[in-house]
Amino acid sequence: MKILLLVRHAKSAWDDPSLSDFERTLTDRGKSDAKMMAKRLEEKSIKIDSFVSSSAKRAKKTARIFMKEFEKNSKELQLLPSLYEASVKDFYEAVESLDDDNKTVALFSHNPGITEFVNSLDCNPVYDMPTCAMYAVEVKTKHWKDFREADKKFLFFDYPKNEE
Repeated sequence: MKILLLVRHAKSAWDDPSLSDFERTLTDRGKSDAKMMAKRLEEKSIKIDSFVSSSAKRAKKTARIFMKEFEKNSKELQLLPSLYEASVKDFYEAVESLDDDNKTVALFSHNPGITEFVNSLDCNPVYDMPTCAMYAVEVKTKHWKDFREADKKFLFFDYPKNEE
């Protein structure tokens, strides 16, 4: 069994027109939402073996905030440039390339691709992955390379404004 946790980056700033989309940073609310969502994830007692992120600044920062809450060294963050402006195909290729030693992987990326990928899993569709949303599936496989064909079971969907 494997667990894949998909996380959309936290709220980012649009206030500096000199920054490219790739370089946009998190707002203060984005930083606090990421910390809150990481704490919610900890409460579910899920142990994350690996953190993988788009190389865009806002996704990396979101991942690093989660890693800090999980007491992981941010130098262990794996960056995948293909997760920036990723298509569904890019997501499948990223997941299928994961190391089998990692039972649970948290993957940080962007809309619209992350929502499209979630809905391609045929588990529990969502209309939209809001900023800092988390979507988790259990995958019945020993090898990430078999992810696409493996049976998947929806575990949870959560986001900052969700009333629990």
